[in-house]
Amino acid sequence: MFPVVVSHECYQNFVIEQLRVHYNGGILSIVPKDWILITKLWITDLSATASFLKNQYSKFGPLPTDPACLLRSYLLMLLTRKSLSITNWVDELRRVPLYAILSGFEPHHTPGVGTFYDFFPRLWNLASPNIKPHKKFKRRKPKKKGKKKGEKAPTTSPGKVMKFVKRLLRYGTTKKSQAFDRLFDFFQSEFLAVSARLGLLGNLALLSVAGDGTPVITCALLRSKRLCDCRAQGIESCNHKRYFSQPDCDSGWDSSRERFFNGFHLYMLTAADSPHDLPLFPRLQPASRHDSLSLVVSSVEFSHRFTLGTINRIILDAAHDAMGIYLMLEHQSIEPFIDLNPRTVANLELSSDIKLSPKGIPICSANIEMKHNGFERAKERHKWRCPLMKGTVCSCSSPCSTAKYGRTFHTFLKDNPRLFPKIQRGSHEWKLIYNRRTAAERSNKREKVDYKLEDGRHRSTMMWYIRTYGIMMCQHIDAWYAHLHEKIDLQKAIFG
Repeated sequence: MFPVVVSHECYQNFVIEQLRVHYNGGILSIVPKDWILITKLWITDLSATASFLKNQYSKFGPLPTDPACLLRSYLLMLLTRKSLSITNWVDELRRVPLYAILSGFEPHHTPGVGTFYDFFPRLWNLASPNIKPHKKFKRRKPKKKGKKKGEKAPTTSPGKVMKFVKRLLRYGTTKKSQAFDRLFDFFQSEFLAVSARLGLLGNLALLSVAGDGTPVITCALLRSKRLCDCRAQGIESCNHKRYFSQPDCDSGWDSSRERFFNGFHLYMLTAADSPHDLPLFPRLQPASRHDSLSLVVSSVEFSHRFTLGTINRIILDAAHDAMGIYLMLEHQSIEPFIDLNPRTVANLELSSDIKLSPKGIPICSANIEMKHNGFERAKERHKWRCPLMKGTVCSCSSPCSTAKYGRTFHTFLKDNPRLFPKIQRGSHEWKLIYNRRTAAERSNKREKVDYKLEDGRHRSTMMWYIRTYGIMMCQHIDAWYAHLHEKIDLQKAIFG
C-alpha cells in the first residue's frame, strides 16, 4: 500500500505523549544533552517524505513503515554519532527508548535492519546500487614520483579541461538524469528551501558559491577477483576483466595525508555567504579526477538542478586556475574569484614595450609595476598609469611618454579573463570576497571530522550518496537549531 502521510504536528504530539509516559519522574531521565537532540528533531519537518516517495511504493500489499520515521531515525543516528552501521543502530533503538520515540516509533516496536535497507533504494534513481558495471578491466597503478606535501594531483593530460569545456560550449549542455536526482530534489525542497527562508544561505538573488574537493577513503585496497582461469594455467598477469565490489571507486592522490588512497573524490559546492557554511551540492567523482574537472561537472549539473536562486560569483583556489574554467563561467554569467597558480613565474611579452607580470600587472619600460587607476565597466577594461608620476611631473630618468599625466595602459577583460578580472587581484574588495573561500573547507571538515563521513562501511555508491546527503541534512538541522533554539523551551512545554 501507499504510505500514510503523517503531519509534523501529529509527530510532535506523539513525542510529547511518549516522553510524558516514559520520562516523567520514572526510572528513565533526560539529560541536558538529550534536549538538544529533541529540539533539533522537533523543528525538522519531514512530513512530506511519504508524499514525495509515494510512487516508489506499490499500490497493493501491507501498509509500509512511515518513510518519514525511517529517514528521521537515520538522521538521528548521524546526529548522535554513536553508530557506524544500521545493524548497530537497530540495537540502539531497542535499547534506548528515547531514540525510538524521537524517530517516531513506540518503544519495543522499532523496525529491523531489513526495513531500513528496503527504504534506502527508494531514494535512489537507479535499479543498481552502483553507477558503473561490476565487471571491468583493471587499471594500472598510479605513479608515485613527484608527489610532495600539499601538492595537488596533476591532471591526467595537459589541456584536458579546455577540451572538455570547448566540447560543452559547442554541443551545449542538456540536463541528464542522474542516480542522485531524487536525493537532491528532496534535499532542495525540504532543507535548502527552509534554510533559504531563514536567511541562512545569503542573498539568493546574487548567490556566492565556494567549491572545493576532498578525498573520501572507502577501502584500503581496490577489492576485485578474477573471472578467468589464467592463474590455473600459470599466467599471473592477464588483461581479462575482473569483478570489482566497488566499481565506481578508483585510486587517487591525497595531498593532506601524503599518500594514495582508494575511494571517491567528493566535490562540494557551499554557500560562501552562509554564516554556518551550509552545503549546497555534493558530487562523488572518481578519486583520480582533478579538482578542475570536478568543478566543470559539478557546476553544469548544479546549474541544471538548483531552482532557488541565481549564482552570481564562485570562489575557488589555485587548483582551478585554468583558462577553460574562466570561459565556462563566463558562458554561465558567473563571476570567478580564483587565485593564480604559482606555476607561471616569467613575465609575458606584449607587442608594445609593456610587459605583463605573472599576476597580470603591466610593467613599464623602467621595469616597474604600473599603478591601477580604476575599472571601466562600460568597456570592461582596467586602466593603469605610470608609477613614477607625481602630479604632472615624471621622476623617471627617461620618460616613455610626453603626456601630461604620464603613460597609461589598458587591459581588457575579454583579452584574458584569467589575468584581468573585473575586481583586481590583491585589492581590498578582492580579499574580502576571496576570504569566504574557506567556507568550503570548513563544510568539508564538518562532514569528514565531525560527522565521520569516511567511517561508513559501505560497498555501494548508493549508500555513500545517502550517507553524504544525510550528513548535509544534519548540517542544515544544526544551523536551524542555532538560529531558533533560544525561542523554544521544550522542557517547560512538555513537563511544565
